[in-house]
Amino acid sequence: MDLVVDANILIAGIISPIGHTADLFFSERLQLYAPDFLLEEIEEHKDEIISKTEFSEDNYEKVLASLASRLKFIPIEELLASIPKAKEISPDLDDLVYFALALKLECPLWSNDKKLKEQGRVKVFSTSELLELLTS
Repeated sequence: MDLVVDANILIAGIISPIGHTADLFFSERLQLYAPDFLLEEIEEHKDEIISKTEFSEDNYEKVLASLASRLKFIPIEELLASIPKAKEISPDLDDLVYFALALKLECPLWSNDKKLKEQGRVKVFSTSELLELLTS
């Protein structure tokens, strides 16, 4: 299954590298995609993530690299045609590019942000919903 991953999912995987989110990252049943700026967005939260995890900077970098290795990054330039439609449906402009990527790939979005379900065009799976789907 193809899925677009948003920042909160990657952050959850970093914070709990042994858990459901990280397990899903390494599921052979999933092909994960993200806009190419995702790592920049994660970098903005680096200090907060390190303080929550009490990881050393080196451990943080290793966990991030491991999870990021499972993502196929798509350049923003490839999403430009999908931006207008994404703008129409995205409940939060901060998530516009994730919706543009989901529209381009015609696949669901993996996010724990409940607000993103306030539209009917792109299917949004939470981690628990994805686990249930893959284990049923």
